[in-house]
Amino acid sequence: MKLYSYFRSSAAYRVRIVLNLKHISYDTIPVHLVRHGGEQNSAEYLDVNPQGLVPSLDITPTINAGERELKPQIITQSTAIIEYLEEAFPQPALLPINLIERAYIRTLMQIIACDIHPVNNLRVLHYLEECFDCDKAEKITWYHHWLATGFAAFERLLIENGSTQYCCHKQVTLADVYLIPQVYNALRFNLDMSPYPTINRIYQHCIQIPAFVDAAPEQQPDADI
Repeated sequence: MKLYSYFRSSAAYRVRIVLNLKHISYDTIPVHLVRHGGEQNSAEYLDVNPQGLVPSLDITPTINAGERELKPQIITQSTAIIEYLEEAFPQPALLPINLIERAYIRTLMQIIACDIHPVNNLRVLHYLEECFDCDKAEKITWYHHWLATGFAAFERLLIENGSTQYCCHKQVTLADVYLIPQVYNALRFNLDMSPYPTINRIYQHCIQIPAFVDAAPEQQPDADI
């Protein structure tokens, strides 16, 4: 497999965690979202992903010399990639068996993937700056507002569920996979995390797990922190 990735992308970070948890080998194809005006905007990458976003996962089977060339099989959107990996490589399972618990995990996932991340990603922040003349402080205020709104709901759900080291029971699930990259970014942008003790506890536990450690931005081959 080939993962088109940017080391700081939280969506790519999620996919890297899942690949690691499932012990799936892959090659990283770096796509720098800032350098050269954003490599995701190049014609070459737009042929891979017409949205010009990362991650993209190329699952095209390897062919031997002389075999007919296969049409590239590329999955885009981190949630679609992760759902494919969960179905294609079911062990270890990252969703509970119980359907209600699965719905709960998906609720937590979507707080991150649908409500926090989309309004805070790089292209949205650039648009605010370019079209609404927002300065750095105003952009950070925007960023913090949506983080705090989402984390407040997330924290309350965790408390109601009795979460301790993980979001659900005593196992890693996709809720943890989505939460950890978002907290990483929140810390990077200096959000006060003290109102979210349960989130903090889960974060501190999960970042000690090798699959999470190896997926972290600073561990990536394209890291330029």
